[in-house]
Amino acid sequence: MKKITPFLWFDDQAEEALRFYVSVFKDSKILEVTPGPGGKAFTVRADIDGQELIGLNAGPQFKFTEAISLFVDCEDQAEVDDLWAKLSAKGGEEGSCGWVKDRFGLWWQIVPRALAELMGDPDRAKAKRVSDAMLKMKKIDVAGLKRAHGG
Repeated sequence: MKKITPFLWFDDQAEEALRFYVSVFKDSKILEVTPGPGGKAFTVRADIDGQELIGLNAGPQFKFTEAISLFVDCEDQAEVDDLWAKLSAKGGEEGSCGWVKDRFGLWWQIVPRALAELMGDPDRAKAKRVSDAMLKMKKIDVAGLKRAHGG
Protein backbone atom coordinates (compact mmCIF):
# COMPACT_ATOMS: atom_id res chain seq x y z
CA MET A 1 0.00 0.00 0.00
CA LYS A 2 1.18 3.51 -0.77
CA LYS A 3 1.81 5.96 2.04
CA ILE A 4 -1.20 8.08 1.10
CA THR A 5 -4.28 6.47 -0.40
CA PRO A 6 -7.65 8.16 -1.02
CA PHE A 7 -10.29 6.49 1.17
CA LEU A 8 -13.81 6.85 -0.20
CA TRP A 9 -16.95 6.47 1.93
CA PHE A 10 -19.92 4.86 0.19
CA ASP A 11 -23.34 3.94 1.49
CA ASP A 12 -23.28 0.32 0.29
CA GLN A 13 -21.87 0.40 -3.26
CA ALA A 14 -18.09 0.49 -2.69
CA GLU A 15 -17.45 -2.75 -4.57
CA GLU A 16 -19.74 -1.78 -7.45
CA ALA A 17 -18.08 1.65 -7.69
CA LEU A 18 -14.50 0.39 -7.60
CA ARG A 19 -15.27 -2.36 -10.10
CA PHE A 20 -16.75 0.35 -12.33
CA TYR A 21 -13.59 2.49 -12.01
CA VAL A 22 -11.46 -0.56 -12.85
CA SER A 23 -13.54 -1.00 -16.03
CA VAL A 24 -13.15 2.67 -17.00
CA PHE A 25 -9.38 3.05 -16.62
CA LYS A 26 -6.80 0.90 -18.39
CA ASP A 27 -4.23 -0.97 -16.32
CA SER A 28 -6.53 -1.17 -13.30
CA LYS A 29 -7.51 -4.01 -11.00
CA ILE A 30 -9.20 -4.88 -7.74
CA LEU A 31 -6.51 -5.67 -5.18
CA GLU A 32 -8.55 -6.81 -2.21
CA VAL A 33 -12.12 -7.18 -1.02
CA THR A 34 -12.63 -7.42 2.74
CA PRO A 35 -15.97 -9.01 3.58
CA GLY A 36 -18.33 -7.41 6.07
CA PRO A 37 -21.53 -8.46 7.78
CA GLY A 38 -23.99 -10.30 5.58
CA GLY A 39 -21.37 -11.14 2.95
CA LYS A 40 -21.30 -7.67 1.37
CA ALA A 41 -17.89 -6.07 0.97
CA PHE A 42 -16.78 -3.89 3.89
CA THR A 43 -13.73 -2.41 2.15
CA VAL A 44 -12.48 -2.69 -1.41
CA ARG A 45 -8.95 -1.75 -2.42
CA ALA A 46 -8.17 -1.12 -6.08
CA ASP A 47 -5.34 0.10 -8.26
CA ILE A 48 -6.83 2.59 -10.71
CA ASP A 49 -4.19 3.17 -13.39
CA GLY A 50 -1.43 3.35 -10.76
CA GLN A 51 -3.41 5.16 -8.04
CA GLU A 52 -4.67 3.11 -5.13
CA LEU A 53 -8.17 3.82 -3.88
CA ILE A 54 -10.02 2.24 -0.97
CA GLY A 55 -13.79 2.14 -0.86
CA LEU A 56 -15.67 1.65 2.39
CA ASN A 57 -19.31 0.60 2.78
CA ALA A 58 -20.26 2.62 5.84
CA GLY A 59 -23.82 3.84 5.38
CA PRO A 60 -25.64 6.90 4.09
CA GLN A 61 -24.36 9.47 6.61
CA PHE A 62 -21.92 11.19 4.25
CA LYS A 63 -22.04 12.04 0.55
CA PHE A 64 -19.34 13.21 -1.84
CA THR A 65 -19.23 16.90 -2.74
CA GLU A 66 -17.17 19.00 -5.12
CA ALA A 67 -14.88 19.68 -2.17
CA ILE A 68 -12.99 16.53 -3.20
CA SER A 69 -12.39 15.35 -6.74
CA LEU A 70 -10.01 13.09 -8.60
CA PHE A 71 -7.93 14.86 -11.27
CA VAL A 72 -7.27 12.86 -14.45
CA ASP A 73 -4.44 14.03 -16.71
CA CYS A 74 -5.61 13.16 -20.24
CA GLU A 75 -3.28 12.76 -23.18
CA ASP A 76 -5.69 14.12 -25.80
CA GLN A 77 -9.30 14.85 -26.77
CA ALA A 78 -10.02 11.19 -27.51
CA GLU A 79 -9.16 10.24 -23.93
CA VAL A 80 -11.21 13.15 -22.57
CA ASP A 81 -14.20 12.09 -24.67
CA ASP A 82 -13.91 8.43 -23.67
CA LEU A 83 -13.62 9.09 -19.92
CA TRP A 84 -16.30 11.78 -19.96
CA ALA A 85 -18.78 9.46 -21.67
CA LYS A 86 -18.09 6.59 -19.27
CA LEU A 87 -18.08 8.61 -16.06
CA SER A 88 -21.18 10.66 -16.91
CA ALA A 89 -23.23 7.64 -18.03
CA LYS A 90 -26.10 6.03 -16.13
CA GLY A 91 -26.94 8.86 -13.79
CA GLY A 92 -23.70 10.83 -13.82
CA GLU A 93 -23.76 14.60 -14.09
CA GLU A 94 -21.78 17.03 -16.20
CA GLY A 95 -20.24 19.89 -14.29
CA SER A 96 -18.35 22.94 -15.53
CA CYS A 97 -14.71 23.33 -16.54
CA GLY A 98 -14.01 19.62 -17.04
CA TRP A 99 -15.70 18.35 -13.86
CA VAL A 100 -18.03 15.37 -14.05
CA LYS A 101 -19.84 13.50 -11.28
CA ASP A 102 -20.17 9.74 -11.71
CA ARG A 103 -23.31 7.79 -10.79
CA PHE A 104 -21.86 7.10 -7.32
CA GLY A 105 -21.52 10.82 -6.59
CA LEU A 106 -17.73 11.10 -6.90
CA TRP A 107 -16.42 14.14 -8.78
CA TRP A 108 -13.68 13.81 -11.41
CA GLN A 109 -11.70 16.48 -13.25
CA ILE A 110 -11.14 15.26 -16.81
CA VAL A 111 -8.43 17.57 -18.11
CA PRO A 112 -6.42 17.41 -21.35
CA ARG A 113 -2.72 18.28 -21.09
CA ALA A 114 -3.28 20.93 -23.75
CA LEU A 115 -5.16 23.05 -21.19
CA ALA A 116 -2.10 23.56 -18.97
CA GLU A 117 0.15 24.04 -21.98
CA LEU A 118 -2.06 26.72 -23.53
CA MET A 119 -2.84 28.46 -20.22
CA GLY A 120 0.88 28.51 -19.50
CA ASP A 121 1.67 30.56 -22.61
CA PRO A 122 3.96 33.47 -21.66
CA ASP A 123 1.71 35.69 -23.79
CA ARG A 124 -0.79 36.49 -21.04
CA ALA A 125 -3.45 37.68 -23.51
CA LYS A 126 -3.45 34.25 -25.20
CA ALA A 127 -3.49 32.47 -21.84
CA LYS A 128 -6.43 34.60 -20.67
CA ARG A 129 -8.42 33.82 -23.82
CA VAL A 130 -7.84 30.11 -23.14
CA SER A 131 -8.90 30.49 -19.52
CA ASP A 132 -12.01 32.43 -20.50
CA ALA A 133 -12.95 29.77 -23.08
CA MET A 134 -12.44 26.94 -20.58
CA LEU A 135 -14.70 28.65 -18.04
CA LYS A 136 -17.58 28.46 -20.56
CA MET A 137 -17.11 24.72 -21.21
CA LYS A 138 -18.47 21.65 -19.51
CA LYS A 139 -16.33 18.94 -21.13
CA ILE A 140 -13.02 20.51 -22.14
CA ASP A 141 -12.74 20.90 -25.92
CA VAL A 142 -9.10 21.06 -27.06
CA ALA A 143 -10.00 22.46 -30.49
CA GLY A 144 -11.99 25.24 -28.80
CA LEU A 145 -9.05 26.02 -26.51
CA LYS A 146 -6.71 26.21 -29.50
CA ARG A 147 -9.09 28.54 -31.35
CA ALA A 148 -9.25 30.81 -28.29
CA HIS A 149 -5.46 30.71 -28.00
CA GLY A 150 -5.07 31.75 -31.62
CA GLY A 151 -7.41 34.69 -31.18
